[in-house]
Amino acid sequence: MKSYRQELWMNVNARMDFVNITGEVQRAVDESGIREGFVLVNAMHITASVFINDDESGLHHDYKVWLEKLAPHEPVSGYRHNVGEDNADAHMKRQIMGREVVVAITNGRLDFGTWERIFYGEFDGRRKKRVLIKIIGE
Repeated sequence: MKSYRQELWMNVNARMDFVNITGEVQRAVDESGIREGFVLVNAMHITASVFINDDESGLHHDYKVWLEKLAPHEPVSGYRHNVGEDNADAHMKRQIMGREVVVAITNGRLDFGTWERIFYGEFDGRRKKRVLIKIIGE
């Protein structure tokens, strides 16, 4: 069995946004040479997320509205965590959207359902963060 590790660095200009990273993950699978196995894709920051869903702009808009209702950014004084910070809502949004995904690799390709894509979710943007891609298989 082989393993391969790569980091993606993200710098999203908006406070909250979603970035389709499916192509970067597939390129890492290609570079790894692994044809059968699994890939773990993990946000390496506590105010960011990795999740799988459809790449449809209306859905992404709806996610942003929904997440803001569940954990509104303002008033920042409404969060105990925000003493000297303003990102308590980002921690909560990350908890809802998830830390990581695992995808099967079959014949060297990400083994997805029809509309599934991998996204990086940013909830406290405007600074550099990283995503781990860890591939294990043969």
